[in-house]
Amino acid sequence: MKKGTILYVVNCESDYDENDIKKAVNNLQIDADLIETVYSRSDNYDVMDAWWALTRRGMKEIICRFAEITINSGLKLTGRELRLCG
Repeated sequence: MKKGTILYVVNCESDYDENDIKKAVNNLQIDADLIETVYSRSDNYDVMDAWWALTRRGMKEIICRFAEITINSGLKLTGRELRLCG
């Protein structure tokens, strides 16, 4: 079964570079076939959009995990997660 993860980044400052966040996501080593990242500051792309994107790509199990930005420009998983389907 294909597994997708939505990573919801909280406390994301408006001046934070999205390329830095993408690098930090890769460093988390999340066990998933596809990862969609949603930022708390985003007005036009939310969890529902990410869920639809993963579903459209054939993901049968989708988990939403929460992460926060650390002082050294990395990401730290909060430990909270929500199974959206599968």
